[in-house]
Amino acid sequence: MRARLYQPAKTAMSSGQARTRGWVLEFVPQTAREVDPLMGWTSSRDTQAQVRMSFDTREAAEGYAEAHGVELVAKDPRRRAPNVRAGGYGENFATGRRGSWTH
Repeated sequence: MRARLYQPAKTAMSSGQARTRGWVLEFVPQTAREVDPLMGWTSSRDTQAQVRMSFDTREAAEGYAEAHGVELVAKDPRRRAPNVRAGGYGENFATGRRGSWTH
């Protein structure tokens, strides 16, 4: 069996970093999906494709894969660039601000 190991990225609708620290192990589908002729739904006979496991560290996930004979395809995470501007929106109204705030 093959599986891919990755660290999930933040969603496009959030600015926080919640749920991006852990590692996710997902099995690669063994068979292609097929369309049901009556209803038009897609289905698959491969139940391993539904399995998604979470680990706190990459080493724990690799240890699990090695113990169970799973071939891993690991993807290194891309790190987010640091913020260009220090502070945030509240910094616009700080009393110790150097320049005047105008709108």
